[in-house]
Amino acid sequence: MNRSLRVAGLVLTTALAVGCGRGATTEDASSDQLSGIIRVDGSSTVFPISEAVAEEFKRANPNVDITVGISGTGGGFQKFCRGETDISDASRPIRAPEMEACQKAGVEFVELPIAYDGLAIAVNPKNSWAAAITTAELKTLWEPGAQGKITRWSQVRKGWPDREIHLFGAGVDSGTFDYFTEAINGKEKASRGDFTQSEDDNVLVQGVGGDELALGFIPLAYVEQNKDRLKSVPVDDGKAENGNGPIGPSFETVRNGTYQPLSRPLFIYVARKSADRPEIQRFVESYFSQPELMREVGYVELTPQIYELAKSHFTARKVGTAFGSGGSQVGMTLEALLAREK
Repeated sequence: MNRSLRVAGLVLTTALAVGCGRGATTEDASSDQLSGIIRVDGSSTVFPISEAVAEEFKRANPNVDITVGISGTGGGFQKFCRGETDISDASRPIRAPEMEACQKAGVEFVELPIAYDGLAIAVNPKNSWAAAITTAELKTLWEPGAQGKITRWSQVRKGWPDREIHLFGAGVDSGTFDYFTEAINGKEKASRGDFTQSEDDNVLVQGVGGDELALGFIPLAYVEQNKDRLKSVPVDDGKAENGNGPIGPSFETVRNGTYQPLSRPLFIYVARKSADRPEIQRFVESYFSQPELMREVGYVELTPQIYELAKSHFTARKVGTAFGSGGSQVGMTLEALLAREK
């Protein structure tokens, strides 16, 4: 099934129509009487997953209305902690200030990992010189001190052309921006500000895809869906344990942990008060019962053990986060969390 990533506005809320997909199972048929409204918002990275799950769910449960919005991870948590949504899509764990906002509003949540993603360093297919890049070079390019100073390809690596470099990346409300800046610059939100930014990854695809001199960081799923418009650049983190030399983003390198430090887990956060509603319960369970959807929309499915752990947490309504103070946790794998939970 080839699902296209739709162009969506910064705070677009899409009413999902009946989507094409698999036939309803016997179990699905028994749930035809489910009704209600499910409100999802948050990360543009997670949007394609929630959209695909919603389409499948809507097909089997036509009396349930589902909206999936794109406000960015940070913007999604703001709505979630005000009680405006049932589920918040997130491309990083919830941060301490967001937890405090939820606590003040009496919003408890269940944190559920749903897939892996890689952040691809993308250039235009006409770019013939950037065959690979190091994390040190990315830091030179993206650190706060680079603003207004590192403006040409030749300043990043000797031998690259003395031409302008045009940068594209996720907006400041995006969990992708938080994770990238933590992974490359060592601190969330520490970044130069003179780049084209958007919470909508489709805008970044259009920007890099139309500019020979562009470079951007974009979720792997969007690069996979736009191979005719984008080219990913292998990244060398200089650590032998992740493999020798530059490693490109792929389903395999993201899942086996060798594409570092730009691999990460993705999450949904479910409001505890919403979780007991039958339509919410069945909808959330759909994320775990259809792992093949993750691959269909360009993401990497989790291991069966992690899906079982997430399912058990949801069944038990285990509230809170496994990430302590939260925020981007570069290098922390879900397998390590699984071992901690045992």
